[in-house]
Amino acid sequence: MNVIFNRTSVRKYEDKAVEAEKIDQILRAAMAAPSAANQRPWEFFVVKNKETLAALADCSPYGGCIKDAALAIVPVYRKEMMMPEFADIDMAACTENILLEVTELGLGAVWIGIAPLADRMENVRNVLTIPDHLEPYAIIPIGYPAAEAKQQDRFEADRVHFE
Repeated sequence: MNVIFNRTSVRKYEDKAVEAEKIDQILRAAMAAPSAANQRPWEFFVVKNKETLAALADCSPYGGCIKDAALAIVPVYRKEMMMPEFADIDMAACTENILLEVTELGLGAVWIGIAPLADRMENVRNVLTIPDHLEPYAIIPIGYPAAEAKQQDRFEADRVHFE
């Protein structure tokens, strides 16, 4: 599964639209993530409007690259669910699936953390007019990478413990 070892955080994008079929495939990958008790708390806002992307860029001090992306996917989760204590885990799994599928499709993305920081969550809620029953989780700007990047080897043998 080389996609895991090829994924990088991409913050600079070409001025090129992402095809609808690729967006669909990314969302399918997101929804294929494992979920506690199969509760699948996720919903997704797909943002292509340049003004909205610019407004999302201001929602986090690390969001500057959002304004130059072809699109952003904003995963949100339902507040009402059987096991709400697992929502963050489920959302992390679907977000990672998005990043991996983006890489597989020859695109680039970066995970802009929003949850659990209340001010950032509220900023995103206001920009997208997210209903109260949903909570913003992250912003994932996506586009064609402006440059190639090689993933660094992060393996650290001293962090592995065998019994």
